[in-house]
Amino acid sequence: MNKGFVILAQNTITTDYVKCAEVLEASIKKVMPESNVTIITKLPYGDLAPNSDWKLINDWQVYEASPYEYTIKLEADMYVPTSIEYWWDILKNHDLVVSTTIRNFKQEISSSRAYRKFIDENKLPDVYNAITYFRKSEKSKKFFGLVRNIFENWDEYKKVLKCNVDEEATTDWVYALACHIMGEENTTLPAFTQMSMVHMKQFINDLPTENWTDTLVYEILSDQFRINTVPQMYPVHYHVKSFANKFI
Repeated sequence: MNKGFVILAQNTITTDYVKCAEVLEASIKKVMPESNVTIITKLPYGDLAPNSDWKLINDWQVYEASPYEYTIKLEADMYVPTSIEYWWDILKNHDLVVSTTIRNFKQEISSSRAYRKFIDENKLPDVYNAITYFRKSEKSKKFFGLVRNIFENWDEYKKVLKCNVDEEATTDWVYALACHIMGEENTTLPAFTQMSMVHMKQFINDLPTENWTDTLVYEILSDQFRINTVPQMYPVHYHVKSFANKFI
């Protein structure tokens, strides 16, 4: 089975995404030594936002950029503390699965809607692009073609959406629209709640600020990553990009 993890990493003026990606790769290799991991910094069609600090419009290129037949795409500012090798056994039977489950640092599935106003008001699939599985297939190719189309024609899509006229296209919003168009049954697997991440944003964890490192105690041990003494059992989207330096 030709499978592997792919991480898109394009540095911006403010963020060293390549460093984040290297930390993520190291974490995967530590708990799953036989895994294939590819960090993608050069894209098939080049950087479509060369002067922007937000490179999201390039995301659709991951389909062609991935060297694998079966791919799990992860966002760069994540850390994998335990093996998720068993995911492949479930995902390999599908063309495309975008994650729909997030957790707080206590490992509890989160029901917070603080960051999901666009999703709720437009009645879209509640997806998180940070973990996306796909295999090379016509269905997956169609999905990423839709992602491209939505990004490139965002102003037109906004005319029929409930949102602020200045709403920017985020990858989550674009994936949600693409999943809606193709059908949730073809793009998500809600029953597979293990395909999830710990999301360290403020309101998901009931914190006073978005910088969780100022509030919570963290321990990076040889065999565990703990937050407020809780061992992290799922990929952690640590969100505060500079936290990558702590793992180094």
